[in-house]
Amino acid sequence: MEMDIDSACKPKDEEEKAKGKPIAAILVGAPGSGKSTFCENVMRGSSRPWVRVCQDNELELLASEVFKMLKKRSIYLRLQDTINNGKSGTKPQCLKSAAASLKEGKSVFIDRCNLDKEQRVDFVSLGGPEVEVHAVVLDLPTKLSISRIVKRTGHEGNLQGGKAAAVVNRMLQNKELPKLSEGFSRITFCRNETDVDAAVKTYTAVGPLDTLPHGCFGQKDPNAKTQLGIMRFLKRPHETNTRDSVPSQLTEEKGPCGKTQETVSSSSGMPSQKIKVSEDTAPGSISQDESDIPTLAFPSISTADFQFDLEKASDVIVGKVEEFMDKLGNARLVLVDLTERSKILSLVRAKAAEKKIDSKRFFTFIGDICQLYTKGGLCCNVIANAANWRLKPGGGGVNAAIFNAGGPALEAATKEQARSLLPGNALVVPLPSTSPLYSKEGVTHVIHVLGPNMNPRRPNCLDNDYVKGCKVLEDAYSSLFKGFLSIANTQVKVPRSSGSILSGPSKLEDEISGTKTKTWAPCLQALYNIAMQPEKHNKQVLEASDDVVVLNDIYPKAKQHLLVLARIKGLDTLADARKEHLPLLMAMHEVGLRWVDKFVGEDASLVFRLGYHSVPSMRQLHLHVISQDFDSKHLKHKKHWNSFTTAFFRDSVDVMEEINNQGKATIQDEKRLMSMELRCHRCRSAHPNIPRLKSHISSCQAPFPADLQKKGRLVPEQTNSGRDP
Repeated sequence: MEMDIDSACKPKDEEEKAKGKPIAAILVGAPGSGKSTFCENVMRGSSRPWVRVCQDNELELLASEVFKMLKKRSIYLRLQDTINNGKSGTKPQCLKSAAASLKEGKSVFIDRCNLDKEQRVDFVSLGGPEVEVHAVVLDLPTKLSISRIVKRTGHEGNLQGGKAAAVVNRMLQNKELPKLSEGFSRITFCRNETDVDAAVKTYTAVGPLDTLPHGCFGQKDPNAKTQLGIMRFLKRPHETNTRDSVPSQLTEEKGPCGKTQETVSSSSGMPSQKIKVSEDTAPGSISQDESDIPTLAFPSISTADFQFDLEKASDVIVGKVEEFMDKLGNARLVLVDLTERSKILSLVRAKAAEKKIDSKRFFTFIGDICQLYTKGGLCCNVIANAANWRLKPGGGGVNAAIFNAGGPALEAATKEQARSLLPGNALVVPLPSTSPLYSKEGVTHVIHVLGPNMNPRRPNCLDNDYVKGCKVLEDAYSSLFKGFLSIANTQVKVPRSSGSILSGPSKLEDEISGTKTKTWAPCLQALYNIAMQPEKHNKQVLEASDDVVVLNDIYPKAKQHLLVLARIKGLDTLADARKEHLPLLMAMHEVGLRWVDKFVGEDASLVFRLGYHSVPSMRQLHLHVISQDFDSKHLKHKKHWNSFTTAFFRDSVDVMEEINNQGKATIQDEKRLMSMELRCHRCRSAHPNIPRLKSHISSCQAPFPADLQKKGRLVPEQTNSGRDP
């Protein structure tokens, strides 16, 4: 990973009109990856005031598995900053200390593992208009981390020596790499010690008045699998892993929206199923919060092949963005370029900062405009194309790339709208769902825009007439932004019955003809597409009839986890179900019971629940058939657990009874139930985190709660006795 320090840092303002924003740099890495050393090396040579806030959450997360008798110790100290006078503190105290330092204008290193989104979210919230949030990911080879842990002494949290490797192994199994969509403005990935040295130099060179470019740096493959757990390296040749010996074989393929899908050869003897769908989106998949925000990604118009002056172009961009800010609502504009050393991005960033333009609603991004989601984690429902006047592929640059990524569907859709375009104008083209840009990137519209030409080798050259050129460029950006606003403003008004696939706010509701309408992002349409056309998804479908489709969940939360889809349009969620749908719900329940009989015949220890989520994350009503062992590596977060073990999960028998008696089902409060503490679904004991909960439920012998043992909520029906030893 190369980093040009001189180009990475914005030159100091000679008149020092504005002070550089404080940075909250969240370090991400396993124990032994060098987080504390990274902080110390930067702080030793930096002229910017840095504070290191350290919480040794590696103990907090997993010490009970290996160090049951170990007393947790944490140190939160650097540059005169202490918590509890240097004594052990808590995560809230860390947050308080970091917030206080940022308020004082200091930059902060958050020195803790931060290996998943849930661990990072509170620290990311420290950001705002006056604070930039960065992530520095120390994703070094696992063997290197092991060797450091085994050798080190005097560690602040006493996580050292050979036994510590087991702790790190457990932590790496649930690792989630950060994405810009979490709220980061910059993410630096370090894959080796050379990358770390370069990152240290970059952050050391950032002075009090300097800023760093936004975007992702050093990430070779954002969809790459997590490194092998440490225990793989520690095993003796004759040792085997009982999980590895299970007859289920897993391989990886790339699925829609850039997701990793698993090919599963079931231990039950069922044929191999290539599964592409999950009730829960993958770690690298579209973020629900992110997809709620209409976003336009656009390149700099006319500054590449048309050779428009960069200074003048940056003035036009910033001026037009400022003009449209009040009209955007919650929508966002993102200026995109491929290279970290882009001069147009640097100019625009500096001028936007001078005008105090909200960096949450307008920002720059380094990446391929055709792969913003799959490669950069940025959800954009609209992208702009710097088109040629003929509106045809070719010519190189952005135009060729977008037409190539959009496929024949984009070219055909463009021809339906127009055959040519005049400078200063834009053309909005709805993208067909057959386009790869739609299915993989979540793009619903491409806006072709044509700017002024200063290149004598291209048509309509203005011969350096920048008076006319700037006017044409202003018109081009005005047309582009107006086209985007027309998309953002009309998406919420499309009735659900139209079947339109939209990428606007996925939970935004509007009153249309007296009913609430919900729009769905493209990557949340997969279940709907399979239900409507199962014949096109033979490899995923386990069973199909006129009423239902059955398939496995790609990220099962238990040993057995099926989805039974309703095959009727307009039945998107449980809230849509009415009395006329009761025969269909009964049919779905019966199909689920048949599959339960099959699974129980193969493994008599399994117990199942059949039910619906009150508010599903994917379109098309579907019944979960899930075993109650919850033995799955995909069960990682509180929301996973609470969505199946609280009142948020509506048992099928209760839903059918309510609809029969009341005409509709009761929808439970999602926000309240998802935030509830983690409790065992059998004995109802409370647990501080998912690893401890999973350790407990693997051996809990308590009977299921009495309410679950009634009315056939558990299948097979259970008695008051506990689990068989």
